Amino acid sequence: MDIQNSASFQFDVSIVIVSFNTRDVLRDCLRSAYREVGSLRVQVIVVDNASVDGSAAMIEQEFPDALLMRSEVNLGFGRANNLGFRLASGRYIVLLNSDAFLTEGSLARSVAYMDATPRAGLGGGRLIGRDGSWQPSARMFPTVLSDLVVLSGLAARFPQSRLFGRFDRTWANPMEAADVDWVPGAFSIVRAEALTTAGPFDPRFFLYYEEVDLCLRIKQKGYSIWYWPDIVIVHIGGESSRQVRSLQLSRTGAQLTLWRMRSMLLYYRKHHGLSAWCAMVAEAVWYWLRSQRRRWSKSPERRASADTDRSMISIMSQAWRDTRGGRSSPEQPW
Repeated sequence: MDIQNSASFQFDVSIVIVSFNTRDVLRDCLRSAYREVGSLRVQVIVVDNASVDGSAAMIEQEFPDALLMRSEVNLGFGRANNLGFRLASGRYIVLLNSDAFLTEGSLARSVAYMDATPRAGLGGGRLIGRDGSWQPSARMFPTVLSDLVVLSGLAARFPQSRLFGRFDRTWANPMEAADVDWVPGAFSIVRAEALTTAGPFDPRFFLYYEEVDLCLRIKQKGYSIWYWPDIVIVHIGGESSRQVRSLQLSRTGAQLTLWRMRSMLLYYRKHHGLSAWCAMVAEAVWYWLRSQRRRWSKSPERRASADTDRSMISIMSQAWRDTRGGRSSPEQPW
């Protein structure tokens, strides 16, 4: 489906899966998707982000009905999904991570809830680990204050507080449906009409914050974002990230941290102007204060952590320079 010009739909759902060197979990992901088709008309699209592990060949051999799109470079999450949108012909588009698996009835419930909630532009479900553990599944839009609360550890220490637990809504009952700000990109179902109206992912975000930005734009167009707990998705998490070979600091994942900081600055500058500067200063000051406290510790581990904190300040400075204070995205792939 050309999301800019959609008058009719050939399918109920187009499932778009982006994969980067995740062949084995991708196989399980696709199996779960095809198991849940039922009576729905479903189109499955896989965008391979220049994988070198044989993912594309596996798809062609084992899932010939899936539409495979090969990219010669790693496009990141948002741009790769945008590529998949070009072929999508469903009235709903499901974004499914390659390391996420649909459970029984989840796809049918997703469609039913969207049908019953005409102003829902995008919806998400309850993410759990393979061991059944809870994962953040419905969140509030980030602010400089909420970022500091998470960094400080107060969010983890006081999860039931409406102030400290705001970002991940840890104070809320996870078994209650809710109108929320945004849901993680591991799984979401998007109304094609809403995607046409709000536009696809902003290609400036290579990784991180792209789904936050999309949900905000969808809400700005008058749609709502919903969380439905009985749509259960098993999510491993981090499979593609673990394939990045250029981590500078194994303890902190410096390259991924740089990407997160770049995207954070891009997001704040785009939607909140000078808040990008506030976010940069707040995070840098936090790491500096913590490094000063830890450097005098008698514990060798804490003194080593002080070095990591100082490295974080350097990474933030680099992110600020790379994005010109959140004004532009560095050349991709990052």
